[in-house]
Amino acid sequence: MRHLLTSTALFFWAGAALAQDAALLLGTERYETLGRLSRGTEILDAADGLRELGFEVFSLPNGRAGTTAETARGWLERVPEANRLVVALSGRFATDGARSWFLTAEAEGPGLLTPGAAALPVEGVLRALAEAPGRSLLLIAVEPDGSDSFDPWVGEGLGALEIPQGVTVLTGSPRAVARFMEGPLAEPRGDLSRAIREADGLEAQGYLPRARVFMPDRVETPEAPDAPEEASAAEAALWRGTVALGTVEAYRDYLGRYPRGVHADEAETAIAEIIAEPDREQRLAEEALDLDREQRRDIQRSLSLLDFNTRGIDGIFGPGTRQAITNWQQQNGFSQTSYLTPEQISRIDAQAARRAAELEAEAERQRQQAARADRSFWEETGSRGDEPGLRAYLDRYPDGLFAETAADRLALIEDEKRRAAQAEDRAAWDRAREADTIEAYRDYRRAFAQGSFGEEAEARIAALRQEAAQSETRAQAEQVERDLGLNALTARLVEQRLDAQGLEPGEVDGEFDKQTRRAIRRYQRDRELEASGFLDEATVVRLLADSVSDIVDP
Repeated sequence: MRHLLTSTALFFWAGAALAQDAALLLGTERYETLGRLSRGTEILDAADGLRELGFEVFSLPNGRAGTTAETARGWLERVPEANRLVVALSGRFATDGARSWFLTAEAEGPGLLTPGAAALPVEGVLRALAEAPGRSLLLIAVEPDGSDSFDPWVGEGLGALEIPQGVTVLTGSPRAVARFMEGPLAEPRGDLSRAIREADGLEAQGYLPRARVFMPDRVETPEAPDAPEEASAAEAALWRGTVALGTVEAYRDYLGRYPRGVHADEAETAIAEIIAEPDREQRLAEEALDLDREQRRDIQRSLSLLDFNTRGIDGIFGPGTRQAITNWQQQNGFSQTSYLTPEQISRIDAQAARRAAELEAEAERQRQQAARADRSFWEETGSRGDEPGLRAYLDRYPDGLFAETAADRLALIEDEKRRAAQAEDRAAWDRAREADTIEAYRDYRRAFAQGSFGEEAEARIAALRQEAAQSETRAQAEQVERDLGLNALTARLVEQRLDAQGLEPGEVDGEFDKQTRRAIRRYQRDRELEASGFLDEATVVRLLADSVSDIVDP
């Protein structure tokens, strides 16, 4: 389907035609992969001027292989009987030094032995022009600084042309060639030789007589009939189907049928966008899974559990999550597209479940080890029931296994002291307790250096100092938890998980009280997380590590 004219094909004439001058104008500005060529299609603006001089013009903007071949064949059929021949090629060219090719819009760069279907041989065009010696002109608009290499033997640009006798070749930038074609070349019965000598930015080769009248007088040309409405309806129907398919091939097919169609620019833009997005098929495949926000959160939790940082668990696959997916794909031998397939989601789920089990086993081992140390310290301190021992235990294990027991016993000791203390001492202590500030406890100590509540006062001073030192850290931890945006359902789920692990979070009601904070601290401490008592991303990931296998069909 997509075979361009070869040197041999250029000599296959399709039968006699009426004698008429023939022009072939091919201009390409929008290349799919080779980069845009500024002003590449400007030469096509000269088509009307050539028609006014009696030329039958075959022109095509941004042609692909198939449409370029079809347009060139139409011109070729007129060559045997034509009086004058003009060919203008504007775009990117490739050469191996001896041969040169004009590249069509979807060309990816020819090789030495495989120039490809998307390359028109310049030598073939020259051989066709040789059929009208002295009456043929080839204009080549090429980017002056093109220097890319397609392989070790083929690079961008024109090679040395073997120009047949009687053929004139003009080479210049797209702007210079277009300016010449719309100006001096379109002048009826103008001196072409003088126009070439006076032209700026053009290099002339081949047949260059001192003087030559090339163009005829202007002729009357009938207005082109309006296109039938059926053609517009057909184009609209094809465009709707093209957009529905959304593939490069579909957009190329539309441009092949309607190279100057209403949606030609949109088709060119769509092709460029598709080619510029190398993983488009993978993106569309992931979108077809129709993952909801909670399923995306599950995937983010699983990736985070596997130590791939998603930079948030919000159900939005932003740059952080895409990078985490890419890193996971690289580590697991998949193409690094950053888009997930059902197989990959299932594997992430399985890996996360295994990792969660490993982490929980390690956490249980650490919990048991910590519990043994906790009990051992309790036996040496608090179990004896004296105030120093109880306070020593609470200093070491404020959230320990026996923390509530120690606090209750200290409260009883304090009550006994209150009953035994003198009325004045007891009243001063009550005032200090009511104020509950460092200064209030210091006042008590100064007034009652040997008071019954001296140890309690020192303990509260130490506790308040620690709270003051931790206030900034606590505020930061509170903000981190707020930023997670946990709803009441998630909060209850957290409490359920804590309760299931025997951490005594209190009533499961979605409200985090002191018992809940203590349970969270215990959970964090057992898993070597920062024991703030507030939730952060790492804690939530460990608590809520869950299966995402329901995302895909089993």
